[in-house]
Amino acid sequence: MTSARLLEYFVFLALVVALARPVGLYLARVCQRERTFLDPLLRPLESVLYRILGVHPEQEMTAGVYSFCFLLFGVGCALFLFLILMLQRWLPGGPADSYLTTPMTPDLAANTAVSFATTTTWQAYGGENTLRYLAQVIGLVAQGFLAGAAGLAAGFAFMRGIARERSSTIGNFWVDLVRSLLYVLLPLTLIGSLILVWQGVPLNLAPYTIAHTLEGKTQIIAQGPVAALEFIKNLGTNGGGFFNANGAHPYANPTPFTNFLGMLAIAVLPASLMITLGHITRRPRAGWVLLMVMVALFVLGLAVCDRAETAPPPQLAGLHITGGNMEGKEVRFGLGSSILTAIVTSNGSTGSYNSMYDSYQPIGLLALVIFLLLGEVVFGGLGAGVYSMVMAALVGVFLGGLMVGRTPEYLGKKIGFAETRWIALYALLTPVVVLALTAIAVLANAGRAGLVTNSGPHGFTEILFAYASSMANNGQAMAGLNANSGFYNITTAIAMLAGRFGLAVLALALAGCFAAQRRLPATAGTLPNDTPTFGALVFGTILLGGALCFLPALALGPIVEFLRH
Repeated sequence: MTSARLLEYFVFLALVVALARPVGLYLARVCQRERTFLDPLLRPLESVLYRILGVHPEQEMTAGVYSFCFLLFGVGCALFLFLILMLQRWLPGGPADSYLTTPMTPDLAANTAVSFATTTTWQAYGGENTLRYLAQVIGLVAQGFLAGAAGLAAGFAFMRGIARERSSTIGNFWVDLVRSLLYVLLPLTLIGSLILVWQGVPLNLAPYTIAHTLEGKTQIIAQGPVAALEFIKNLGTNGGGFFNANGAHPYANPTPFTNFLGMLAIAVLPASLMITLGHITRRPRAGWVLLMVMVALFVLGLAVCDRAETAPPPQLAGLHITGGNMEGKEVRFGLGSSILTAIVTSNGSTGSYNSMYDSYQPIGLLALVIFLLLGEVVFGGLGAGVYSMVMAALVGVFLGGLMVGRTPEYLGKKIGFAETRWIALYALLTPVVVLALTAIAVLANAGRAGLVTNSGPHGFTEILFAYASSMANNGQAMAGLNANSGFYNITTAIAMLAGRFGLAVLALALAGCFAAQRRLPATAGTLPNDTPTFGALVFGTILLGGALCFLPALALGPIVEFLRH
């Protein structure tokens, strides 16, 4: 690992950890409706929105009602986006019809609507040859804000459930949604988008540019309101891209600085929610322990991927080529920024890739797919990351309690029969959905038909990666799978819905159980939740649980591909 790459990795993690406390405390104030420095500007607007929407902020919801509103809002957003996509041909503005070569079929529109309403942003199309500018702005950009805010709202409610005692409610979804939009996403996106425009990201409604190359050929250069999408896709942990090449496109991600800024936008808010959890539950050390577990897992994956991608490719052995595996990577980013981006985007639900994973070495690809399969436990999605990590911690608490004979409780809340049921269902949902859909795709002719360039272990990995990415609401894909078919549009949508709504509803149900409990005082039989030992237990639980669920599938894909070289 060269000093330049090591410095970049260190600076990134140092900034994430350094920003976690101030940002986490700010998010706690937003969550608890306490005064913030933005109140003089935003409180009047917040009140107006409540009146327009008919929301009574003082009326709170049970976990069931909160989950229903979360589901209703997500379904409504998906239906609205579906209509926009199906009717986009009648929208005014560019680009010209001659450039829209990918037809917007009903199954593709439904898949895309589900994708953006669940923050997955799985894109089985190229944006520059499929969507009109207004469809991108009023459809995709709007969902970046709305779906991201809904996810953060669910995270707020989950943390309240752990923090409260003898309460039948966990908050008001509509209040959390509005406050997430006004106090978090909108101001940060405004600043970030202006920085992107300063760095050269287009924000226009101009026709596509026709350029004539030195060789005498014609090149079409896509334009559009790119900056409107590019920052919120990262901040709201949505992912996706205005262009088919996503973050590898020079208009979407022109400089190493914009790339680094985008990675911070992905990681800082989810990481800070660990500090928010510790503050709200009055166990700040417990929040820091979970954040350090995230950092440790991140460093492990980064080290594995870096070692794999910086080694000379075995396919080029004997040619005396040095410098690592640059195939599928942008020269302006180099190995360091490409590897860092791959790890950051695979950890969260933000598929803003800047390199092509189909060209990664098997072990480098193994690190990425493992993070997808672990289910957003490292930083993770906006809101989803906090309950994913806490769920992993609860499994560790239960196992640790069984091993040493101590009371299974976390942050003063007992893990009884009802709580164990929700935790078990949450832990099993991802492997059941991902492995079942992967098996169906491998066996079905329609599934194998999507493998247009690869077969064997690499082809299997492409299918597994697709469903793991969809279930993690991540949206990244390997370039060798043609997913724009009825089969993949339907099956990936199933995984996206399960990953977004199935996991969130289970987490909110658990939050409701915790909120109804009385907080138990710590005793000699309590397993401490704020020590390095507990952090090691959670770290081991995550790795062991992932291995038990997914090692056989991984052995059929990247592991056997590595052994064949």
